[in-house]
Order: sequence, then structure tokens, then C-alpha cells
Amino acid sequence: MTESRHALIIANDRYVDQGLKKLRAPAQDAAALAGVLEDPQIGEFKVQVVHNARADEMRRSIQRFFKDRRRDDTLLLHFSCHGLKSESGELYFAAGDTEPQLLDATAISSQFVRGCMSRTMAGRTVLFLDCCYGGAFSRGASARASGDVNVLESFQTEKEPGGQGWAVITASDSMEYAFEGPELAENSAPRPSVFTHAVVEGLKSGEADRDGDGEVRLMELYDFVYERVREENPNQTPKRTVEMRGDPWLAHSRRGRLKIVAVPSPPALQEAMNSSEVIKRQNTVLLWLKKRLQNPELPIAEGARQHLEEVAHNDIPEVADLASDALSEIHLAPSPDHLDFGLLPKGAPARKKSVTMQGPPLARHCVAQPTQSWLQVDPTPSGLEVHVDTAAEGHLSGDIVLKGVADEALIHVEAVVDPRIEPAPLAGPTDQEPEPRPPGPRTDTTIIQPPTPPPSIPEPSSTPPPGSVPGRKEPRTSRLARALAPAGTALVLAGTAAITAITAIQAAVSAVYERSKQGVHGNIEDNIHHHGVLASLTVCLITGALALVVGALARHDLRRRRERYTTQAAGTTQALTSIAKGLAIPALVLAVLADIAYVVGSRYW
Repeated sequence: MTESRHALIIANDRYVDQGLKKLRAPAQDAAALAGVLEDPQIGEFKVQVVHNARADEMRRSIQRFFKDRRRDDTLLLHFSCHGLKSESGELYFAAGDTEPQLLDATAISSQFVRGCMSRTMAGRTVLFLDCCYGGAFSRGASARASGDVNVLESFQTEKEPGGQGWAVITASDSMEYAFEGPELAENSAPRPSVFTHAVVEGLKSGEADRDGDGEVRLMELYDFVYERVREENPNQTPKRTVEMRGDPWLAHSRRGRLKIVAVPSPPALQEAMNSSEVIKRQNTVLLWLKKRLQNPELPIAEGARQHLEEVAHNDIPEVADLASDALSEIHLAPSPDHLDFGLLPKGAPARKKSVTMQGPPLARHCVAQPTQSWLQVDPTPSGLEVHVDTAAEGHLSGDIVLKGVADEALIHVEAVVDPRIEPAPLAGPTDQEPEPRPPGPRTDTTIIQPPTPPPSIPEPSSTPPPGSVPGRKEPRTSRLARALAPAGTALVLAGTAAITAITAIQAAVSAVYERSKQGVHGNIEDNIHHHGVLASLTVCLITGALALVVGALARHDLRRRRERYTTQAAGTTQALTSIAKGLAIPALVLAVLADIAYVVGSRYW
């Protein structure tokens, strides 16, 4: 079941009743909060905004919002309006047509909202209340806080929630106002309220991600908002009540770099780096801290990095430069850092390209954050796999921000999606290509796992062989012949070397026999040249050496690209190269011995 995330923002800043003070912030609150919640790189919510609606419209929107939800759903309801307390102490939310003396008929009671929250089957419900609270008042009276509102008590219930639970976070409590700025002035320029401004800031900047895990969770956001609101206005105190199992995530974080809990350097290394001997400190940097920086255990490597940074900033240049050089090895180095997917048909299966992360483990450890919704990134053992969603169209240009412990890097991605191009038909199954499966539904998770793209639009890894037809599978017999060609060539060369070696030996024997019959007037060199012994030995040496070289190349290709060889081809290649080696080496040995005998014996003959 796919998780679904929905947000309803209710903002009222215009009222028919003149006694209700006009609010400046709600319109700005709605726009700012909706923008950050529906951002696919932050909130991933489907957002609905209800602005200056009548009470009956608000009730319909709220009930419809909570109806027909599933346990995997996350719901967020935000009120930015007047909060009114009846004479009996019940809390109401003011609509555009609210009459303070007819709250039951013209306002939204907290009991109604609480009932909708209690009946929904959504797994998680979060309610934000950014309201100015006041007492029930008659027409013409000014809106002001009157007595305790007890906002959170209005949403406490003994009934077990329908889903996993809810949380209520309110901008203020009891007699406090939800301030819209430094003061409650009538003519200030429009701006978000202190509370909602803090919510938007914490989500948008990622500063609310206190533990640096890449997600902003509910309690982290509350802590951030509480501190920010109290800094801005000590007279306003956000409060919360939680009836929920777990701490749900509300947004992806865009905060700075990845954090790793570091293991500090051992006391012996710290003592060595505190030594007054410069050479000792240099050796410690070069030998020990640099080695720990390469450690596959990331906490150890991070501890060495922090120690090296301290040295680079505080030690003398002779030592600091060594530390800086060591730190340069862990910068993020994606390869390639520019991906061009070229021209793609609209609606085609997602295309993918791989990016390799270079350097030691600490340099390869990072988080990837696409800047565009059509970009998707999956981690791989060697780096990243980048996908382009072809549902978008036109010239697409975006970046993937890589954030590591030490720095950031960018991978620029471009593609052109043309709706006029028909997607290529899916290729049928072969003995090398599995039959593609149709893509499944997309899931709204942190890292989307798209379906494997079919091989209908292949990315060639090398230039096709001459005479081959692109896209057509090479016949099996042709592939077998191409695989065996180097081994066969080595065998032919080795055979030639062996034959010429035997021919040279026979010619040398004939030359020696003829010289022995000539007596003192004979010359062995003339006999050798006459029978062509040297020419045969030269051919033997050349062909024997070539046979060994070609055979070695054939065996190297077999080891390096074993997937190109069938079992029969691999066995035949090994047999042919072994025979070639067995023929070439003896031939070369005989040729070399014959040459030595000629050089040594010619002076005596």
C-alpha cells in the first residue's frame, strides 16, 4: 500500500462581523506554508487551501479531508484564523460569516474537528493552530483574550484514535495572543505570523532536522518552532499534545552536510600531535592520521578528518600543509559530473545513467538531493544511479546536490523530452536479455525505486564491429569465430615457428656435412648461407615470439571478458593457446641454441 500525504490549510482574514478584528497574516501564512508543504523535495504533500470560507464550506472541507483515508496516510490540518471561546468555555474557529453570538451555527467547534480526527482511519494526523484567541463578545466589542482558553484540553479524548494517533501544536496557550509580528498593530505590512513563519523556515531550510538524518520529524519541528517563537516574542509560548505512536517525518531536510558521530583519535596520536618536535608531528600526520582517514569504518575516518582539520587550522605551515593535502583526498568527486540523456520520447520508461564516486570510503559517503521532481536518484555499491522521469516534457535541466561530511558537489543533468516522438517498442526476450516487465506504480518514499528500463533503447558501450547491424543480435557461429580468432592465429604462428625451426636444423646439418667434405678449403659461413639456415632461424624467432604474444592476449581477453565466451569457446581458446605455447617455446629454444652454435662454431670451421 502506497503512503499518501495530504494537507488542508484554512486561512481566514476577512470577516463579515465588524467586531472581529481583521487579521493580516493568514493569507501570507497559507501561501508560504502551502509552498513548502507541496514542494516534492521537502514535504511531498498534496495541499488544499480554503481561504475566507463560510462556516458550512469549512465544515464540508474538513469532514471531506478526513473521510476515506487509509492507515498509511499522513494528514496535516492548519488553522490560521480567530479562535473564540464560548461562555461555556468551548473553543471555536471563526469562519468568514461567523457571528460571535451564534457560534454553534456560524463557527467551527473544536469538538467537530476532534470528532473528524477521531473517526478517520489515517495513520497520522497533525493539527497546527495559529490562532488569536478571544472570549465570546457582542457586535462592536474589540476582540481580546478573556480567561483561559485551554486549547490543548479541547482536543484530549478518552477514545482511542482511529489511526495511529494525532498531535496538536498550538501557537499560543491560555490568554496569550498568537502574535502576527512584533506587536498587534493595525497597519503593519502583511507578513506571516511568528509561529507559521518559524514552521516554514524550519521545513524550508532544514534547520529543524536536529539529528541530521535527512528528515524533519514532528518533535524536531516543535522544538525548533518553540525556540524560534520564544526568541522572537517571549510573550508567546507554543504548546503541544501528542497521542501518537512514533515520531512521524514531516519533510525531507535540505540542511547542510551529512553528519557522522566521530571516534576521536587515540590518546597516543593526540599526544604525538601535541609534541614540540615538528618532525614527530609531521610523521604522525603522514603515517597515522592519514591512514585513519582512509579507514572503511566511517566514525574512525571522521574522527581523523576532524583532527586533521584542527591541525590544518592551528599548526605551523610545515605541518598544516601536510594536513590540508591529506584532507584534499576526501573531497566529493563524482564521475561523471555532467549527464546528458539526449532526446527522449515522452512517456517512455525512465532512463538511467550511473555515476561513480571516487576516493576513500569517507569521500564516497554522501546524501543526494535532486533539485527537480523529474530527477530520481538511487544509491549503488559504487555510487549513484540517476533516472529521468519522462512524464515531464521540453528541455529539462537540473542538478543533483551531493552533501558529504566535508563539502558539497553538483551533478548537472540535462534531457530533452519530446512528446512528438513515439516510444520505441519493447524488445523481445533473447538468451542475453531478460524479458522486460511493465513499470509498477510509483511510491512516495524518500528514495524511489523505479522499474528496470527495458532494453528497447540501449546505451552502446562500444563501437559495433564492422559489418554489424545496430540492434540486431550477432549470430552464434559468428560470435564463436570472433572469440576463437586470436587463439587460432597464435596456433598458426606457433606451427610456422616449429616448422621453420625443423627446416633450419635440417639445413644446418646439411651445411655441416657439406663443410666436412670440403676439407681445409671449405668455409662454414658459405655453406650456412647457401642452405638458408639463417633465414629460417629468423622466421622461427619472429613467428615464435608473435605466437606467444598473441596467445597471451587471447588468454587475457578470456579472463577479462569471460561473459562474451560460451563454455565451448572458452575451452577451445584455452586448448589452442596451450598447444601454441607448447609449439612456440621449443621452437624458440632450438632457434636460439642454433644461433649460439653458429656464432661460437663459425670461428673454428
